[in-house]
Amino acid sequence: MTNPAAQTPAAEPAFGVLPDFIRDLARERPDHTALIHRDEGLSYGELDRLMDRVAAACQRDGLKPTEAVAICALSSIPYVAVYMGALRAGLTVAPLAPSSTAEALVGMLEDCAAPLFFLDAGVFEQLAGVADRIRARRIALDGSEAGEPFEAWLAPEGPRPEPVTIDPTQPFNIIYSSGTTGAPKGIVQSHRMRFSHLGRYEGSTYEPSTVTMVSTPLYSNTTLVSILPTLANGGTAVLIEKFDVERFLGEAERHRATHAMLVPVQYRRIMEHPGFDRYDLSSFRMKYCTSAPFAAALKADVLTRWPGGLIEYYGMTEGGGGTALIAHQHPDKLHTVGRPGPGVDVRLIDEAGREVAQGEVGEVVGRSGAMMNGYHNKPDKTSEAQWVSPEGLVYIRNGDVGRFDEDGFLILMDRKKDMIISGGFNIYPSDLEAVLAAEPGVVEAAVVGVPHPDWGETPVAFAVLDGVESEAVLAAANARLGKTQRITALHVVDQLPRSAIGKVLKRELRDRLARS
Repeated sequence: MTNPAAQTPAAEPAFGVLPDFIRDLARERPDHTALIHRDEGLSYGELDRLMDRVAAACQRDGLKPTEAVAICALSSIPYVAVYMGALRAGLTVAPLAPSSTAEALVGMLEDCAAPLFFLDAGVFEQLAGVADRIRARRIALDGSEAGEPFEAWLAPEGPRPEPVTIDPTQPFNIIYSSGTTGAPKGIVQSHRMRFSHLGRYEGSTYEPSTVTMVSTPLYSNTTLVSILPTLANGGTAVLIEKFDVERFLGEAERHRATHAMLVPVQYRRIMEHPGFDRYDLSSFRMKYCTSAPFAAALKADVLTRWPGGLIEYYGMTEGGGGTALIAHQHPDKLHTVGRPGPGVDVRLIDEAGREVAQGEVGEVVGRSGAMMNGYHNKPDKTSEAQWVSPEGLVYIRNGDVGRFDEDGFLILMDRKKDMIISGGFNIYPSDLEAVLAAEPGVVEAAVVGVPHPDWGETPVAFAVLDGVESEAVLAAANARLGKTQRITALHVVDQLPRSAIGKVLKRELRDRLARS
């Protein structure tokens, strides 16, 4: 079905590119701080000049527009400067996850064919066994033995790089999927798609006085949709290379932070911190969340105890259909992920690709002005990710299952691939996880389906427990579940396996059971 509350598109501002916006800001307010990392700061004037040196060095090394440069390192000021400077040279940036295996990193470097690879000591150590297979020229952002020193590689100050013309359809970046469902795929996002994320429109929450806490990795789309509008609108981004609750709260207080983009597990750890209420967070105007399921009770706690608004975004790095829950305006809808915004069309389809009726459950597909160009070098995977409407319009398949309520708010059931079919019944792990999470002493839980000789599949749970016995938790949860939903076993773990941005890696849990 088409979302009943779909909104009409708003007038879009004239297209522009981020490096040009930073150039303008460097002229208008050269001394205003653009980036902060620990005790180091960089003004817009300094950032602009550093971007010029990066762009000129890339051109000196023979890189042509649309070629890729790869970056794999912890967040730092040089990391951001390389990202922005490469864009100024018309290049495509491929930010890679330091948490990837060495083999996966080699594969991603080969896929994007980057002549230059910017890294740090930690990544270099991880690549020790495969370094001879990396053909890209290595440049050490931290001045370590990982490669040529960044400062030595930079072009000298003074001359500007040759100007380039950037087409809206030209690739901005290639973001590789986490690989939680197989080999990482390179998601190609265009400058037009990124422009829609820059928040350069009337009513945007990002402005020159913005101070954004950046505590998720820079290779993640989650982070980019927060740091990019901060820089595009002349704000200040505070970089934290590894998330730590006390450091986050301390720097947020010290820098009078106004914005933050966090994933649910970070919100949980912050709100559980015994000293949370001692920090002055009164400067916050807006907080955002995305990337993983955000429990309604946790949203309510954030709204009650943390000043400023709260917006949850639901969507994919691939783009297409997304929704936003403005939680402070809709406290009665915290169990949902909100409604599609202007110009966004979200529909629900069945297994045969037909739209389902109002109130029925279906796979989420969406279309908007922010959609990926496709998967890099994978046209077949690009086609698999698309659904074509009866009108001939292309939508992106989100891979999630959900339904719209009577007000047009989307309620997510689960990932389609994670749905369990037991005895012919559809079981949504999120329903079982919610029941487990409601039990006293359950810190967090995840449910996966495993093969069963009689029923096809059966639910098995993993949980982090605090002061309770697993048998009691399992019995209490099953007493509240329907007969077809009952959990076969509960395994106690110290922590659930998660990606760097907080997604539970259910494939690892299934693999763990298969090995046992």
